[in-house]
Amino acid sequence: MTLQQLRYLVEVAQRGFNVSEAAEALYTSQPGVSKQIKQLENDLGIIIFERVGKRLTGVTEGGAQVLAHARRILAEADNLKRYVDDYTQGQRGALVIATTHTQARYALPEAVTHFRERYPEVTLTLHQGMPDQFAEWLMRGDVDLAIASESLKDAPGIVALPCRQWHHALVVPEGHPLLGQKDITLSDLATYPLITYVRGVAGRIRLDGLFERQGLVPRIVLDALDADVIKTYVGLGMGVGIIAEHAFDAQRDVTAGLRRIEAHHLFPANTTYVGIRRGALLRRYEYDFIEDFAPNLNRSLVQKALQGGITGTAGSDWL
Repeated sequence: MTLQQLRYLVEVAQRGFNVSEAAEALYTSQPGVSKQIKQLENDLGIIIFERVGKRLTGVTEGGAQVLAHARRILAEADNLKRYVDDYTQGQRGALVIATTHTQARYALPEAVTHFRERYPEVTLTLHQGMPDQFAEWLMRGDVDLAIASESLKDAPGIVALPCRQWHHALVVPEGHPLLGQKDITLSDLATYPLITYVRGVAGRIRLDGLFERQGLVPRIVLDALDADVIKTYVGLGMGVGIIAEHAFDAQRDVTAGLRRIEAHHLFPANTTYVGIRRGALLRRYEYDFIEDFAPNLNRSLVQKALQGGITGTAGSDWL
């Protein structure tokens, strides 16, 4: 049994038992992957994957236990490498962060700037995507950290550390009727065409729930991945925008003829989380990045959470 065989095994399972996709992800051949998995089954004396002909269709009962052990072994092997790298090359390495457009554009620049100044020999990479992808990326080891406001706190195998709270705000063109209206309600908003985020990004699911609980059907004329697109079409008069309040640039957006309306009374606070694979061994510069981005998350607290010493990580008392 080798680490390479275990990697093949886990990758095939993660790719929905598609050996071709697993081989492509591992930069090897499909026959090579199949051969190594068959060899592993022979060595262990157990059938890991269910088959129909030559096609893998599922995992056997015993195979599920083998997979669980394989994931733990690979995680510990990764942790060992991280420990050695941190010990021998503390100021060098790589940090890969998965995040959304809104976080990358409006929340992360300051922390990224500080990090690059402090660790010039560490390569920092941002992968933008949808939050529902981030847990899989973390578990596969494709990214080291994930920062988002959706999905992370409920993902198995992921420690989600709450770090910031924020509200939605309304964005309208200059001269819009809502600017002169007091005590705006959700019923008022439902009379206008609305432009906001796609489901799964920046609290959209919670927004939909608010309207639904009041028996309202909002008229969403455009949903977008990021606030910049939303603001563009608000400026074209297409509708009222609902964006993360920190995504409004007071100088640039006002110059473009947009106005922000605070809406704390309409929308509850949302929470941004830092997601980390449970049990991961972080390098010192990863702890430093997290604490710079979220000062409430010091190294000691993060370590306790990763080791399972703190429960209820979504609690507001962390913020």
